[in-house]
Amino acid sequence: MNRHEHWQLDPTLDFLNHGSFGATPRVVLAAQRAFQDELERDPIEFLAPERSLNPKLDRVRQVMADLVGANASDLAFVRNATEGVNAVLQSMPLQAGDEILVTNHGYNACINAAEYVANRSGAVVRVANVPFPLRSADAVIDAIEREINERTRVLLIDHITSPTGMIYPVDAIVDLAHQAGARVLVDGAHGPGMLPLDLNALGADYYTANHHKWLCGPKVSGFLWVAPQWQEEVRPTVISHAANRSQPDRSRFLAEFDWTGTYDPSPILALPTAIDFLDSLAGDGIRGLMNANHSKAIAARDIVVDALGIEVPVPDAMIGSLVAIPLPMTSQSPVQGEMLQQRLRECYRLELPVVPSPAGDAWLLRMSLQAYNDLDQVHRLTDALSRELCLG
Repeated sequence: MNRHEHWQLDPTLDFLNHGSFGATPRVVLAAQRAFQDELERDPIEFLAPERSLNPKLDRVRQVMADLVGANASDLAFVRNATEGVNAVLQSMPLQAGDEILVTNHGYNACINAAEYVANRSGAVVRVANVPFPLRSADAVIDAIEREINERTRVLLIDHITSPTGMIYPVDAIVDLAHQAGARVLVDGAHGPGMLPLDLNALGADYYTANHHKWLCGPKVSGFLWVAPQWQEEVRPTVISHAANRSQPDRSRFLAEFDWTGTYDPSPILALPTAIDFLDSLAGDGIRGLMNANHSKAIAARDIVVDALGIEVPVPDAMIGSLVAIPLPMTSQSPVQGEMLQQRLRECYRLELPVVPSPAGDAWLLRMSLQAYNDLDQVHRLTDALSRELCLG
């Protein structure tokens, strides 16, 4: 693929970090700009929910619902998955002594949200320590099972972990939590576009995700799925007009999230263009693209672990299109990891993160590969690592 034909990425940079903020194709940016132009031609007609905005949002909501196996009435829009996690946690009726269970692979921003809510309510954040590397998904279940108890009110887990790229066995985790009487909030930031989803069948209580990562939508766009029995409880982080103005064509849940004050809805409205574009990249559509990206990620991981002389840290079945690889670095000084990331960018024009492992005892190199990446970039990475880490 000619990556520069479809994406605006710097041609002098090997961008192996799609998992952070994604990269939006040119055709999607053009669609977004068209919506912005339409907005500015007649701001009231475009933005007023009771005029043109609600029908536009509902069309996108149905497209997204079809993609992730959900009912459109259960999907609200948020700016990003972190906002979705905050909305759910801040809406929960927690009391002193209640517990929020997270894992040590959780996204820092969302762990902070849990700590904030716990501090306000007198609840406690408990951490399940999942090992890394690991041999099977059973280790995830075992770690959670050791920490969940009768005080656990909600379990916050990642679908795909940000620092380590592991796909958690969410179905089994949901069953375990519900047997213990706890709700499950899934941070699916990387889910849509990386994995096939069926939220109705998953059985979680809440699922929130980004559009700007693996769906390649414009920045500031995501969704929050809430099971019907909790929708009256969940409120957005910004309370606005819909709190006391009912709308006959939608629930309070949708009305409140659809309008939290004046905003630019063009990132949401351009999402169908992004999905259509991704569908066009493989013979069997977006499912084929997911499979191709997975195969590429596994091949890239194998190239790097062979160059480093280490074992594969996670089974292939627990990997999507984002992989983390332990680095053979002798010092655990924070400066060293940050320095390596900086040198990879400045000296070799390679953009990808070097992050601490969940246990804090190693540094991890994280690669995430989208359609615009190829294995030549990975070979350039291994050459750079060989020089910087004095391998061979």
